[in-house]
Amino acid sequence: MDKLDRVTLLTNVVLWADKVRDEESLNLLLDILLLKDEEPLIDVRVMAAKAIGNIKHTKAVTPLLYCLNNKNDHYKVRLACADALGRIGDKYAVTPLIELIKDEDEKSVYVREEAVFALGMLGDMRAVDPLVNILEAQKGMWSKFTFLKERIIETLGKLKLPGNDRVFNALKNSLIDESAQVRINAIEAIMESEHPAAAATIRECLNDEDDEVKKNALIALYNLEGKEVLDEILKGDYPDFLKEEAGDIMEEYE
Repeated sequence: MDKLDRVTLLTNVVLWADKVRDEESLNLLLDILLLKDEEPLIDVRVMAAKAIGNIKHTKAVTPLLYCLNNKNDHYKVRLACADALGRIGDKYAVTPLIELIKDEDEKSVYVREEAVFALGMLGDMRAVDPLVNILEAQKGMWSKFTFLKERIIETLGKLKLPGNDRVFNALKNSLIDESAQVRINAIEAIMESEHPAAAATIRECLNDEDDEVKKNALIALYNLEGKEVLDEILKGDYPDFLKEEAGDIMEEYE
């Protein structure tokens, strides 16, 4: 059997197993995931990891962690394994995922990002301190990883930590990040934080230099304070585009 025929056969096996989703099909998928071969099999192994995540059986956690932690494996396979671990939802994966994002020898920022996303799906509070540590780091390797910071902020927002001042302050400090998307994500996470200072903090973002940040701040304030903030924008000394946004929200939701 040549390489192309082998890839086609294994692809069909994965598609079949993803439809069946029983323990026998899981064993087949794990065998395919753990194959070590040349470039043509990478996409098949990625498909297998995704199908494994759909089955959501804890039996798959150890093999997925093995592939995830193999720094010599292709990053696409490792990304798919991290996602599958998040969807399976077994808390056994929490500590290895935390160790991965803390590992300074991990060269793939994409794998770190997906590990953070998986931690958000797992929803375990053990992830909070390591994630906040990265946000608090003002210098060094972490400062340049904008997409990683975006993922961390999204995850902290999902965890919902009312009254946690350390998390809130880390999110608040992210509002001065040079990336507009990081600031937008921080606004959303602060909105979800249930912190007593959330609205006042977001209100300051109405003066941000970026128009999209301002719009997202308005939407967040509307979610927190209701129609009053729309009236304030429409009647106050604010840019026309922000007044237009307030008017659109009022027409859509009121």
